Amino acid sequence: MHSVEFYIQTMIARIREYGFDNQLVLDAIREIPRHLFVPEGVSLSEAYGDSPISIGEEQTISQPYTVALMLDLLELERGNNVLEIGAGSGWNAALIKRMIGRGGGITTLECVYELAARADLNLKRLNLKVEVHNADGSRGFHENAPYDRIIVTCAAPVIYRSWIEQLKPGGIIVVPVGAYHQEMVRVIKKPEGLRIQRHGHCRFVPLRVGLDDD
Repeated sequence: MHSVEFYIQTMIARIREYGFDNQLVLDAIREIPRHLFVPEGVSLSEAYGDSPISIGEEQTISQPYTVALMLDLLELERGNNVLEIGAGSGWNAALIKRMIGRGGGITTLECVYELAARADLNLKRLNLKVEVHNADGSRGFHENAPYDRIIVTCAAPVIYRSWIEQLKPGGIIVVPVGAYHQEMVRVIKKPEGLRIQRHGHCRFVPLRVGLDDD
């Protein structure tokens, strides 16, 4: 049976096969064990495979390459204040916290109460300081705004005004936009207006508006 390190290195090698070479992102992926954020019973080979994994509640932990691509587009810097829409199991938030360092802050929102609680537990087990809130992501989170970066890990029908309003000048939003098929979009908030860049098609579970606390 192979070690966890073997599977981590295999996953990173697969990401590199796409031509991906952002070392800061790859270092975070190497240091934050993905298998700790998937459901019990998932094998290590599946946990570190380059594919999404169901985490229940009709949600998934995203494909590693897709996560790496979004973090690359986000251009994270040490000390950034970040908002994540869609905590899922907490893996992406853990990667972000690793990249922004102790001086950075991250708030992650999850509309499904059970997933929010699970993400919070997963992050605390690794002693990562991340604020997890059971909240409607379409509204953003005004209490900790303004944000240097906003990342949306589910498909949004539109780029909500609340996100733009809570973003600092010069800040970046990365979000998959669309219904069944989406386009990966990066929005940069410039003084003269929004600069929108498109980075190919993708598939994500849809953003849920409202709270699910059943």
